[in-house]
Amino acid sequence: MQTSPLPLVWLPADHRLLGRYDMPYLLLGDKYARAVKVGAQAQPVLFPLAEPAQIESLLAQVDGVLLTGSPSNVHPAHFDEEVHDPALPLDPARDALTLALVRACLAQAVPLLGICRGFQEINVALGGSLHQTVHAVPGLMDHREADGLPVEQQYGPSHPVRLAAGSVLAQWAGAEQALVNSLHGQGIGRLAPTLQPLAWAEDGLVEAFEVQGAAEFAYAVQWHPEWRCTDNPFYAATFAAFGEALRRRQQRRQPHRRTT
Repeated sequence: MQTSPLPLVWLPADHRLLGRYDMPYLLLGDKYARAVKVGAQAQPVLFPLAEPAQIESLLAQVDGVLLTGSPSNVHPAHFDEEVHDPALPLDPARDALTLALVRACLAQAVPLLGICRGFQEINVALGGSLHQTVHAVPGLMDHREADGLPVEQQYGPSHPVRLAAGSVLAQWAGAEQALVNSLHGQGIGRLAPTLQPLAWAEDGLVEAFEVQGAAEFAYAVQWHPEWRCTDNPFYAATFAAFGEALRRRQQRRQPHRRTT
């Protein structure tokens, strides 16, 4: 009996200096890879040191892209601003890859899911801007996690979001409101013209969107549905829908492969 291999999902790595000697590392958070493997029933893959010039050839080998969250921020030069807080971590190497990767995924109908930093990357790649410090903007809440709490509490429910009526997010949540976690200092400033907002925090901050006119799955959220995704029906439905899109792409990429 022949079975189909798992769809492949490209997760771009973070670039960090770690250890006693600040050695360079390429990193991927376990929770993102695990959500792809368990929640989307797909195989996460890395392409270490991938360059923008390789995007087309590498996308041809995968069935989707997940842009993860990260401790680093998108460099504000990409939306024509100066760095407000030099103490905050940046990752220009990741920016160079992922901003181009967003546009390539949309051009080639490759399923795309953005989470936290990935949500912000999609907005910036398509012409939007970010608030560098959401909590400093009059009228907006502090969306950062509380220091010193156990990780289970940091990733626990933090605030409600209003979901667009009739949207796929409302379908995944089974309601037009959901409780989500909140662990971000930056957020959407100007929404890119081709993005349709799908969720809003109580202060009006856009927390989810879809790419209008996208030929395939192209959604992003500011919260973290990868955190123990199988324990939360809304998060689980998000990754299940991503997985369905991956298998559609896999069938297009490998039309002669039979599943049983």
